[in-house]
Amino acid sequence: MTQEMERWRYPRFFSESIDVDNSVIFVNEEDTKHIKTVLRMKKNDKAIICDKNGNDYLCTLKSIEGVAVFGIESFRKNSAEPDVEITLYQALPKSDKLEFIVQKATELGAVRVVPYVSKRCVSRPDKKSAEKKLVRLQRIAYEASKQCGRGKIPEIADFTDFKSAVNSVGDDTAAIIFYECGGVKTSELDLSRKKIAVFIGSEGGFEREEVDYALSRGFTAASLGERILRCETAPIAALSVLMNLTGNL
Repeated sequence: MTQEMERWRYPRFFSESIDVDNSVIFVNEEDTKHIKTVLRMKKNDKAIICDKNGNDYLCTLKSIEGVAVFGIESFRKNSAEPDVEITLYQALPKSDKLEFIVQKATELGAVRVVPYVSKRCVSRPDKKSAEKKLVRLQRIAYEASKQCGRGKIPEIADFTDFKSAVNSVGDDTAAIIFYECGGVKTSELDLSRKKIAVFIGSEGGFEREEVDYALSRGFTAASLGERILRCETAPIAALSVLMNLTGNL
């Protein structure tokens, strides 16, 4: 690890209250509580504050009365953000597996996660439950972004249905549906575009008619090998491979 990398290895927070002109940054009450009670930071301790747009500020704690106030020492572009925008479209799994998937997708560099209901989904939360889950998932993405050094916090989109998810993919995006019954090898995918949409099924996989619909909309069916992966393993494998193939891992 280089000396420059060591210089930026401090607790990380996100803030939208950055006053560059006066070289100060304010963090919110929740993060202030974490700074006080968990990290037990003291005046002049250092931290990295990110503006959620890929800019990092190396800072020194100036005050912890009320909300924490940091003074800016230096600035750099965040180095952890990939140069490709991958959106993970994940069919709703059972229990709390989606929380694990969101956490790992954040660590692997996804810019967005879109949960959707497909024909074989067992989990079908009502509107109130979905809204509650969404708040939890957004929190997980926030915490994972801090932990792994991201410069942006992935968006967790509202829950939707399969066809709406497919139809939301833009023409400027390489759209891939990972199908357990086969498709092209990942090494054969055209990844020349900077936006990629990745569709992963639930525990039961996809119905053939769903795959056919995606193909009719310009998607490419791809395979993650001969072994059938669990629905929480497949997105990790897919994102890891795609990040590697695009030079971001």
